[in-house]
Amino acid sequence: MHGWIILDKPLGLGSTQGVSAVKRALRDGKYGKFKVGHGGTLDPLATGVLPVAIGEATKLAGRMLDSDKVYDFTICFGAETDTLDLEGKVIATSDVFVDGADVEDVLAEFIGEIDQVPPAYSALKIDGERAYDLARAGEEVTLATRRVTIHDLRYVAWWAEEGKQFATLRAHVSKGTYIRSLARDIARALGSVGHVTMLRRVKAGPFTLDSAISLDKLDEAAKGRSLEQLLLPLRAGLDDIPALSLTPDQAGLLRQGQVLAGIAKEDGQYFACLGDTPIALVEALSGQIRVVRGFNL
Repeated sequence: MHGWIILDKPLGLGSTQGVSAVKRALRDGKYGKFKVGHGGTLDPLATGVLPVAIGEATKLAGRMLDSDKVYDFTICFGAETDTLDLEGKVIATSDVFVDGADVEDVLAEFIGEIDQVPPAYSALKIDGERAYDLARAGEEVTLATRRVTIHDLRYVAWWAEEGKQFATLRAHVSKGTYIRSLARDIARALGSVGHVTMLRRVKAGPFTLDSAISLDKLDEAAKGRSLEQLLLPLRAGLDDIPALSLTPDQAGLLRQGQVLAGIAKEDGQYFACLGDTPIALVEALSGQIRVVRGFNL
């Protein structure tokens, strides 16, 4: 059981609870003890792709945290909340009418590298304290602007309801991007204010909703002792990296942490394997191969 289970995280569940659900499934199915970790936090009010790494795949969880993400999200115009989502209290309102054409016109301003101020209600730390803890305690939270990249931002739909306007968008973003902040800034660019009412992650690194499963399906597989049928291979987390086939001698040297010399490969990272067995994530540089992450398989 070394690989990935991709959860379609439901509303109201935290990422840590998602990891706990996989641990419980492994325990219920009597698979033994394995390390389990997630590859990218999702707020309880967000749904969608939550990659959960099992066993040796946990060594790649940090790499998953650094990967690009794709989100669908809905902005409600006319009210901004302190949390920038449905949970918070309204702190600003606007009577400016925003239609679909307005939204489409402003999106180009946000594509590329942008400076973004994270939400006060976020897990970022200020002098060792979580920003959301300070905000909940009534303290004023000032977070530094950070540089993020919006690779793509697309209009999906617009509608009006009970005197408010809504727009759903799809964003392909770099690590560290806060969709709640992006929604806030889009609304302000339109002369209005807004907050997020729906947030769904449809892609995290190489993983999409196509391979994501519900908690019910996870529980059912655990009871039927068929979790391995849902497990994506460790390699699935590195689908953007070319494979490097090894001889038994080369695999033995890498397992000992030694450097392979005289390997005619372009500089860059490779997924080194002995047959079908993953050996290491390696880096080629000037004809030498060095281990970045070794796998004990």
